[in-house]
Amino acid sequence: MSGRKFWAKGRSDRLERGQTPDDLAAAEMLTVVDRCDRCGARAYVRVLLRSRLELLFCAHHNREYASALKKVAVAIHDETHRLAPAAA
Repeated sequence: MSGRKFWAKGRSDRLERGQTPDDLAAAEMLTVVDRCDRCGARAYVRVLLRSRLELLFCAHHNREYASALKKVAVAIHDETHRLAPAAA
């Protein structure tokens, strides 16, 4: 079982205890070890599918696939605001 499937299995158990997908997506911030499933760059977007599997995307691939992802996603957790330079 891959790490993604194992993680998703635990996620489905947590969902059964009353949490919504949006709650889980927001509670679990992406870290530097989370990588885009398309290109391997740092991921800033987590997409939870109805099958309770997740997809991770960098900002570029999120923009590329955003319209299609909105149609199939249960929850989308977007942290691309972290890319903007901090105000001085």
